Parts: sequence; C-alpha cells; structure tokens
Amino acid sequence: MEKNASDKLIWVDLFDNEIGSGDKLETHVKNQLHRAFSLFVVYDGKMLIQRRALSKYHSGGLWANACCSHPRYGEELPDAVQKRMEEELGIAQGSCQPEELFSFNYFSQYDGLSEYEIDHVFLTDYHGEINPDPDEIMELRWISLEDLQKEMQDAPQTFSTWFLIAAPRVMEYVNKKEK
Repeated sequence: MEKNASDKLIWVDLFDNEIGSGDKLETHVKNQLHRAFSLFVVYDGKMLIQRRALSKYHSGGLWANACCSHPRYGEELPDAVQKRMEEELGIAQGSCQPEELFSFNYFSQYDGLSEYEIDHVFLTDYHGEINPDPDEIMELRWISLEDLQKEMQDAPQTFSTWFLIAAPRVMEYVNKKEK
C-alpha cells in the first residue's frame, strides 16, 4: 500500500526550513534531518512521563515525555501536537493548549536507523482523563520534578536521548513559572 503525502515526514535544513518529505523508515535510514515535537505535560509540580512501548522501532522501554511524534507533510505543528495528543494519550483535542517553549537539534543512532531531528518542545498544564495507546505507551506515571531530576542523574540509561536533552530545560521553565 502506497503512502500518501499526509503520511510523509517533513525534511528540513539546519534552520528548520522545509526542503522535502519522505516516509518514516526512509527518513530514519537516510539520517535525514526532519521536524519533530515533544509534548511535556505537567500538573501541580509533577510531570507526566511515559515508558515507550517495547514494540517501538527504537528506544522501546525507555522513559520519555508524555508524547513524542512528527508533524506530517502539510500539517502545522500545533495541529500535529493536538492530534497526536489525542491519538497517543486519549486527551481530547482542544482540552488544553500546549505552548511551544524552544527547539533543539539532535542526532542519535539506533541499529541502522537514526533520529536526526529538530525537536520542537511544547508544554501544557493538564489534569484529566488519560487513555494511552498501548502500541505507543506501555506505562504512564506522574513524578515530582525533584524525583525526576534524581532519576535522570542516577539512571540516565533509562531515558530517551531527546528527553535527557529537553527535560532539564522544561523543568527549569516550570520551576521559574511556579515561583
């Protein structure tokens, strides 16, 4: 079955300018820089983290932010965040308004594949029903920022690459905002 344009990932240059598109596997085999996003969910001094399903093509079983994905070709970032939030976490579109905090570039290799992304980091405050997709998420938990910091320092190998990069900046932002 041939994928249509809406299934393709957005290829970008180092400055996040769109330069093309390709399917997910092709993008990750070719080490192609592409656009991605990471959604962090917080509530009352705690962060929602997910343990990625073991069936994921990389980083299965590792802890990460609540939702991580890619906008598809022709899809705007805020729309992609809302859609994936509903698909992966069961949080209804429009029930919260994620705010983009920053973006960063990173490269990480996994058994013949890679993640070479400009990752746009979003944050939202949410406390409501969550129904995770078991194909994406094997476990969810709320953790205090203090406990998360300790876990990240003591056992970094249990977290995804992008989470280790983004989470400290998100935690710093949340801590400043709460003061």
